[in-house]
Amino acid sequence: MNFNLQSMNPSSSFVATRDQALSVFNHPFSQSHSFLVSNFKNGSFLSPINTHTRRPKTHTSFTTPKRFQPITGCLGERNTPAKALRQILESPGAHQGPACFDGLSAKLVERAGFQYCFTSGFSISAARLGLPDTGFISYGEMVDQGQQITQAVSIPVIGDGDNGYGNAMNVKRTVKGYIRAGFAGIILEDQVSPKACGHTQGRKVVSREEAVMRIKAAVDARKESGSDIVIVARTDSRQALSLEESLWRSRAFADAGADVLFIDALSSKEEMKAFCEVSPLVPKMANMLEGGGKTPILAPLELEEIGYKLVAYPLSLIGVSIRAMQDSLTALNGGRIPPPGSMPSFEEIKEILGFNNYYEEEKRYATSKYQLYADREGSNAYSIQRVRDDSEQRGQSPQDPVVEVITPDVYTKYGADGSRDPFSGIWSRTLRIKITGRDGFEKLDVRVPAGFLEGITNIVPALGGVNLKALLDDAAEEVGGKVLLDFNDTMGDRIQVFLE
Repeated sequence: MNFNLQSMNPSSSFVATRDQALSVFNHPFSQSHSFLVSNFKNGSFLSPINTHTRRPKTHTSFTTPKRFQPITGCLGERNTPAKALRQILESPGAHQGPACFDGLSAKLVERAGFQYCFTSGFSISAARLGLPDTGFISYGEMVDQGQQITQAVSIPVIGDGDNGYGNAMNVKRTVKGYIRAGFAGIILEDQVSPKACGHTQGRKVVSREEAVMRIKAAVDARKESGSDIVIVARTDSRQALSLEESLWRSRAFADAGADVLFIDALSSKEEMKAFCEVSPLVPKMANMLEGGGKTPILAPLELEEIGYKLVAYPLSLIGVSIRAMQDSLTALNGGRIPPPGSMPSFEEIKEILGFNNYYEEEKRYATSKYQLYADREGSNAYSIQRVRDDSEQRGQSPQDPVVEVITPDVYTKYGADGSRDPFSGIWSRTLRIKITGRDGFEKLDVRVPAGFLEGITNIVPALGGVNLKALLDDAAEEVGGKVLLDFNDTMGDRIQVFLE
């Protein structure tokens, strides 16, 4: 070949002929990399694209990377979270992004099929500190929480950088910290310190000059870090000053190098249209504050027609989480567990958190056939006990029993005045159900609160004809353990029920 590969760097001025470009496909180098060739009429040749950066993400292993790892191709091309976010910004349509507040909520966003998500200072302050978003949470806490979030998912995450936590020099430190934490983008606002939550009273903004300098400092920090993090410039001046001031600041932010513009708390659809006409080549972000903010809640299609590219939903996840926890606590306080349908099954929870993938990979490193069970039994009150001492000598392998997760009814008795009678002491006691097979192996050994009775027959059908309530009534005031039942079922298995 009569040209060298170094000349194919995108920054070079190399131009190949049609024949030279086509000859690349016959070169051994092309076996592992694809080359993009376009506009042969003009004889132009574009740089190679590393096919590894195009490979679809898989989640077949627990150790599959959960974030966009920087991947360097043959010519130094990198795939980063920011690059993934920029691809979203360049694609058609308005793209929805719920706000998360921890690793679990971010995982749920990704599992729901969203392309990206935000972190919310409001939600993180609530979940991590139990405090309002009024400047209590610090830069260090936000970076720490953000790193947990970005490591939990593979979609790009835009971090809430508040007001940069100080002057322009603090902004530079904040941007560099968010880059190291793995964020794809950062939102920076022009509020004073201490800041106020958006759509609430008491918001004040810094001067025009300081606001613009914050964005310039962010751009400089990005360059100094060799990063391509997306800078989202937010102004709160619409409510603090005027619509005209917020439009002026948005133009100035775009001129300073911001990648996305955001005016918080616009009051009408007309104001939203006026905003999207500012710096039309720079993407705009809309904030759909659920539950009653100042900005009208519009459908994604309508937001796209107005001119928005990103759509944030800041309160959905934290809001429904608060309500669900309140409802569950009300049920527990009334002596009942949350009803079916109000929460996922234990199996669903394990799948969401990655238990099943973990167990599959754990098998690769087990040094003995029983190691997978030995480390867990001591700490799990519902673990299945197994007799192992001579099973190998007998050539037998005990079978794991199948235990169905149930939602039992609660057995309570109250006196005429509404107070619990002596049976209420059962709530501090435990029922132990033990099944030993006729071959001597333990099939089941579980403990459940003695107040939960209905549904136990789903675990042990042989108890279907036994009046456990009557047995518990008789044993309610007895101190210490007691054997309630000890019999063999029709299969020859020994069934024992103890009150502990």
